[in-house]
Amino acid sequence: MAILDIQIVSASLAEIQAGLSASADEITWVQTSYLIAEVVMIPLSGYLSRLLSTRILFVISASSFTAMSVLCAMSTSIEQMMVFRALQGFLGGAMIPTVVAGSYMMFGQGRAAGISVVVGLIATLAPTVGPTLGGYLTHALSWHWLFLINVPIGIVITSIVWSLVDIDKPNWKLLEGIDLTGLALMAMFLGSTEYVLEEGTRKNWFEDEGIRTFAVIAVLGGIAFFMRVLSAKNPIVNLKVFRDRNFSLGTAYGFILGIGLYGIVYLMPAFLGRVRGYNSLQIGEMLFVTGIFQFISAPIAGILSRRFDTRLVLLGGLVLMALSSYMLSGVTSDWSFDEFLVPQIMRGAGLMFCMIPANVLAMSSQEGDTLKDASGLYNLMRNLGGALGLAVLNTELTDRLAFHYERLGESLNAGRAVAEDSLAGLTQRFSDMMPGEADLGALKAISGFVRQQAATMAFADCFLLLAIIYALAVLTVPLLGKPRHLVEEMLEPA
Repeated sequence: MAILDIQIVSASLAEIQAGLSASADEITWVQTSYLIAEVVMIPLSGYLSRLLSTRILFVISASSFTAMSVLCAMSTSIEQMMVFRALQGFLGGAMIPTVVAGSYMMFGQGRAAGISVVVGLIATLAPTVGPTLGGYLTHALSWHWLFLINVPIGIVITSIVWSLVDIDKPNWKLLEGIDLTGLALMAMFLGSTEYVLEEGTRKNWFEDEGIRTFAVIAVLGGIAFFMRVLSAKNPIVNLKVFRDRNFSLGTAYGFILGIGLYGIVYLMPAFLGRVRGYNSLQIGEMLFVTGIFQFISAPIAGILSRRFDTRLVLLGGLVLMALSSYMLSGVTSDWSFDEFLVPQIMRGAGLMFCMIPANVLAMSSQEGDTLKDASGLYNLMRNLGGALGLAVLNTELTDRLAFHYERLGESLNAGRAVAEDSLAGLTQRFSDMMPGEADLGALKAISGFVRQQAATMAFADCFLLLAIIYALAVLTVPLLGKPRHLVEEMLEPA
């Protein structure tokens, strides 16, 4: 519900903008305010889970998320929407890390791979189906249902968890030494970082005074936060979990997975919409292949992670993701379902073969209270990876589009016979349909064709960049230590 909410709203920002009479700059804050608030809560969830208990924190988070969904649907101005979205992101931000930590606590490390299958499948499926579902709800009903759809689900989930889940007890003593200074510095650091990543591309990065200001705040806040959290008696975030090598590397893979997961989910619909001219339904049908193969490969990845060396499963997933992205780098403006089929199959399987082993490697060595902190930090890094990936890919797409458009334009100068012949042929064609405007129509047609090809080449460059990132990640797999469940098996007496 939490991950899906981000995706379905992003697919229908134009309709929300019209409904609230918001400007283009204002409407982006429907997403930005949510993401900034959420990224602060995610690492804080470990401390709050120890303080309140897993059950109480989740119930507060899920019920508040549901209540804010109602208020978002009732918003009549962009100012109200921004406030309610920020509260929705902050109050609901504890749900995902609490689910991950709670599932490990309930079922134990021995079934870590099986747990990761369910959690990983849901986490990766939501970005895949989100844009299509958002477009459908808005078209069939109205943008208000993007939020109202959460209400019945939220009520049921909150009731079930309160009734059935009771796996730990509150530790109210943590209230005595709560580090409010550390909390403020963390909010300053993470909130400013998220703002820079979300708004940087749209505002030309450091050409904008606001981006420069928040970048400085992020750097200074980050330095002060790490100094504070490493010296505080009762830190708001326990960074000692990074002493475990597998957790650190597993978190790094989660960060990389965030880049690929949200990056591809952004690039594929953008290409199909801009270059191929597909509507939301056609895009959803095209991307459905990835979702199918996520379902198929998830239990396979879980079984392999449980029976064999988890590092080898991760290696296979990274290779599949690299090859899938590399195949997509050969995209042309004529590609349709058949050409995208194999890369999507590989991506669907690769996502699960990456996510499940990464979860197991990162979380399998954590226990008790450290498990709660580790879950928050792991999910934080995946979110930041997605934010950074989108920022980099957006910037790369814009820059490469301008580059290829200029280069293609230079090759179509008036002195070239091919360009003159093409222009003459189009002019002749338009002379029957647009008398008196044939020359202008021909020029527009050529300009549109050049922009389409430049966009295709820019998307190909972005896919190649993702392939390079995953190929480099493959080289780091030998640095991983043997997962805990394999070590325990080796130590068991015959």
